[in-house]
Amino acid sequence: MFEEAQYLAPVDRDADGEVVVRLSSDHPGFADPEYRARRNAIAALATAYVPGSPIPAAEYTPDEHEVWRIVSGELDVRHRKYATHAYLEGKERLRLPGDRLPQLEEVSTLLEPLTGFRYLPAAGLVPLREFYGTLADSRFHSTQYIRHHSVPLYTPEPDVVHEVIGHANALANERFAVLYRLAGQAARRVESAAALEFVSKIFWFTMEFGVMAEDGELRAYGAGILSSYGEIEEFRGMDVRPLDLAAMGTMTYDITKYQDVLFRAESMEHLEDVVGTFWATCDDESIAALA
Repeated sequence: MFEEAQYLAPVDRDADGEVVVRLSSDHPGFADPEYRARRNAIAALATAYVPGSPIPAAEYTPDEHEVWRIVSGELDVRHRKYATHAYLEGKERLRLPGDRLPQLEEVSTLLEPLTGFRYLPAAGLVPLREFYGTLADSRFHSTQYIRHHSVPLYTPEPDVVHEVIGHANALANERFAVLYRLAGQAARRVESAAALEFVSKIFWFTMEFGVMAEDGELRAYGAGILSSYGEIEEFRGMDVRPLDLAAMGTMTYDITKYQDVLFRAESMEHLEDVVGTFWATCDDESIAALA
């Protein structure tokens, strides 16, 4: 089963009760004690968050701001070439800073007047039903840490670049925001784990890795593509198939590598008609008929 942030480093507490992020030995920051301490401190901010209060600020370092500046600039060039008009419209409305890493509370302040969405801090894994269910309330769970400065254009896990550049720009477009909310409503409506997994896979192949025919070419709207320096250059060469709910909802995929099977919407209206209608109406029985 896919869970949002499933491939985040596990977060737990040591013998003294301190929050610890367990990085794998092949993580770029594994051998950097300063980075590991930063990850622990940022995760601790999320674990201490009180719902309804302002999101605790992560006091980002110059290195962290520089990583954001580099990645933001490189992705901006590629967005103009590869992103859908709706995503670019959201990006223009939101106007995230490109020269510094914004706080999640700042992103929420920019985003909420546009579509009603706000961010919630996440230390690590968010349970599937909680992550998707809160989308129905116009809330999006997000990490606050950024990738290691030694490899600014690579991350083995979704960081704040993915969560904010990838998702917030889409959430600033009302039509995408409606789809996110519908996904959340579906996650709350279904009862079985199998049906919830089916709903989450549709989200994966659309809002995370969705592509769309536009202006005679293939463009991306999925946050996973649009936040990846490498994947955004490769998606047009993948196995691109028509939207197919049964195929998307039952497909097995590897979250640790580029997605080699993508599903194409023919237009924004087509995405809304197929996926939006599914999320608005699905239940355990209708999903079982598709699976």
